[in-house]
Amino acid sequence: MDTAPASDRPGDQRQQEHPPYAEVQASAEFGELRRAHRSFAFPLTIAFVSWYLLYVLLSNYAGGFMDTKVAGNINVALVFGLGQFLTTFLIAWWYSRHAAAKLDPRSAAIKSSMGSSE
Repeated sequence: MDTAPASDRPGDQRQQEHPPYAEVQASAEFGELRRAHRSFAFPLTIAFVSWYLLYVLLSNYAGGFMDTKVAGNINVALVFGLGQFLTTFLIAWWYSRHAAAKLDPRSAAIKSSMGSSE
């Protein structure tokens, strides 16, 4: 049985050296960071998944519409399929701008308040 005081145990000493993550997580600044991320990521994720499911459902159940020629041998299905790639890259680009403008400064402020030099 270990009779040493809690502060003398090696694991406890190591824990005291680390910043108080639970306090940071409970802080208003961290809540704002989480809100800024979620208010961007969740709606875009829902929109993109809906757009993708529309494409899949139309491909399965509206073959006549998807086979409609747009120009030459290019049909609606091809346009929708290429649109999936385009929206993927646009969302990634948009998110990187959002993160650089809104998330990175907030996370840097939180990190500096923790006294971290990483």
